[in-house]
Amino acid sequence: MTRARITIDRDFTIADVPRRLFGSFVEHMGRCVYTGIFEPGHPQADERGFRRDVLQLVKELGPTVVRYPGGNFVSGYLWEDGVGPVDQRPRRLDGAWHTIETNAFGLHEFVEWAGEAGVEVMEAVNLGTRGVEEARALVEYANHPGGTYWSDLRRRNGAADPFDIRLWCLGNELDGPWQIGHKTAHEYGRLAQETAKAMRLVDPTIELVAVGSSNRQMPTFGTWEHTVLTHAYEEVDYISMHAYYQERDGDAASFLAEGVDMDAFIDGVIATIDAVKAAGKHRKQVDISFDEWNVWDQDRYNDHEAREIEAAGWREHPRLIEDTYDVADAVVVGTLLHSLLRHGDRVRIANQAQLVNVIAPIRSEEGGPAWRQSIFWPFARMARLAQGRILRLAVDSSQTSTRKFGDVDAIDAAATWDEASGTIALFVANRSLEEAGDVTVDLRGLAATAIRSAEVLTVPEGGDRRSANVADDQDRVGLVPLRDAGIADGAVRATLPPMSWAVIVLDAATA
Repeated sequence: MTRARITIDRDFTIADVPRRLFGSFVEHMGRCVYTGIFEPGHPQADERGFRRDVLQLVKELGPTVVRYPGGNFVSGYLWEDGVGPVDQRPRRLDGAWHTIETNAFGLHEFVEWAGEAGVEVMEAVNLGTRGVEEARALVEYANHPGGTYWSDLRRRNGAADPFDIRLWCLGNELDGPWQIGHKTAHEYGRLAQETAKAMRLVDPTIELVAVGSSNRQMPTFGTWEHTVLTHAYEEVDYISMHAYYQERDGDAASFLAEGVDMDAFIDGVIATIDAVKAAGKHRKQVDISFDEWNVWDQDRYNDHEAREIEAAGWREHPRLIEDTYDVADAVVVGTLLHSLLRHGDRVRIANQAQLVNVIAPIRSEEGGPAWRQSIFWPFARMARLAQGRILRLAVDSSQTSTRKFGDVDAIDAAATWDEASGTIALFVANRSLEEAGDVTVDLRGLAATAIRSAEVLTVPEGGDRRSANVADDQDRVGLVPLRDAGIADGAVRATLPPMSWAVIVLDAATA
């Protein structure tokens, strides 16, 4: 059995929980929009074509902010195509995903959908094929009250009030050769700087995210962030991070430890930001928007699916990277959320990619049902329960061996303390494939009075780590009561099954 002692001290905290940390992502890609959140004619669709069954699951999942409309898609997108009468909108070829974009769903529809879902809009501008003027015009269209060309066009298109979009992405993954409009760091840094200045001349209250490296393995990682911020530090509020993880060559132990990589990635970007800040003698603080992250089998996409899409020719919203998530995926997603929460003093925004169908916690079928994937559960619980202050934990854990990272903690954890409700939310994962985890939690400055709830996600009875939820068996994997959890001699004790993720909510009083 693996063992871990977690020490929680009321006075050792990191930051208030940033609510934007629990964000999601809707891109015009595959079936995320069409037959995902929007399917006119579906039995569950409302008069606007929004799928009510999907909306209900989105509200249960609890994202706070949703990035839109891309992603790679945005680097070739003309935002004007998605406004005005739907029957007059042009059909376009989308080179990013080799599909036909009908533009039946655009900015107005997304803003209305976001209001219905109760999420903040995070809008991305095209800095691949377009630039300063188009971005400036979009801010005027979205946020200016009226009396100008673009704001009056919005009003004529049915939105008398401004959309008041606060959060904007200055392009997407422009360090990547696959990106439409790929740029060097100097080219992008100057463009981001000038675009940011022009956008803020229209609306000085907006917040701006500069493009960071597409992943930690990029050959320009580190130098890209340094160069971009050297140009644009004073003009932006955040720099982006993107990361996707997958199991390779059957190495499940390393896969379960990928949170170690996310920790190192974040720490590296923080170091680069702060180096630019110091060298430039800047007073303001630039933080991180981790606006794409998830588990994704990229090998399957690159080796097979991308070729199949191109071979099939230009189609409307074909199936694309609709990964089916299993127990192991859910445990990894839980640990990635732990990493983000532990860095909540600098990672102020994060967006799991994507929301529906495309590498998503929610799946739907055209004309059919919608359901929760295994990765739905860690996100939903953390989005709801992570409140108040992020606690700085001291974790003394048994080690588990991995091929990629060497020895790592078998038990991984994050926690929050909400003084208003008197609750501690402890999120904990057992990375061991075979051994149960005996966890003891010592409290200092706080006293646990009761366990309000304790749930665990692990291999279901009769299943294995590949068990997953599918259309005809939608509840195979989920949260179940964690029976072996209690309070004794002032400490909280719990036993976690092998390869599991759990959440324990404690009623606590200051001691």
